[in-house]
Amino acid sequence: MSILSQLNSPAMYAICGGIVAFVALICIVFLVRAWKAGLALGMDPVKLKRVVVSSATFSALPSVGILLGVIALSGSLGTPWPWLRLSVIGALHYETQVAQAAAEQAGMKSLSAAEMTPQGFATIALLMSLCIIWGIVLSIFFNKRYTKKLSSGSGSGKGAAGFGDLAMTAMFIGLVSAYIGSYLGGFISSNGLFTFSGDWTPLLVAAVSAGVMALFVYLAEKKHITWVENFSIAGSMLAGMAAAVLVGLL
Repeated sequence: MSILSQLNSPAMYAICGGIVAFVALICIVFLVRAWKAGLALGMDPVKLKRVVVSSATFSALPSVGILLGVIALSGSLGTPWPWLRLSVIGALHYETQVAQAAAEQAGMKSLSAAEMTPQGFATIALLMSLCIIWGIVLSIFFNKRYTKKLSSGSGSGKGAAGFGDLAMTAMFIGLVSAYIGSYLGGFISSNGLFTFSGDWTPLLVAAVSAGVMALFVYLAEKKHITWVENFSIAGSMLAGMAAAVLVGLL
């Protein structure tokens, strides 16, 4: 049995599906409690129903990007594991980057089923899970104190929120710079020689995806077509994938 068959085995579906089902049940419990709390506050049931429908709609549209992430990762990690990671606590940009980085550290040239081994998958799955749990762990100890600062409206609370935004922006700029740098290095240098004849497909995909994302941002912020924000991630990914496919066919 191949490694991909094992990763798509009924046992994996049962384990991952059970966790996803449990989380979905918790979501339903909170939905019912929120509905009852709204009625207890005297809210109009018609308006509450409208909020539920609109929230479900605007939650479904961005999930197209998540679905694309599951499809992209399923070719190397099987379907159950990416489904679990991107359904519960994972994020699209995080899972794909960490999986690729972990695969390289495990000795693989790329994140592919052809190079996947049980040890490699265990390393990837461990890092994907371990590196993202700290938000939950730290929230247990510090979230109450942090939210009190935000709700108090004090100067320190505002500063903390501003720092969080800046830190997140800086982190993404660093990640993008690191990946673009690696793509440029692969294109410019081959076996230590400056040949400028390496693989330029990642650079093209990055440029196309960035251009499409810039278009969505322009439409949302300058033209005030805010609904396109729901398609920005999915649209950028689809455009980048299409560019990669076109390059492969040339």
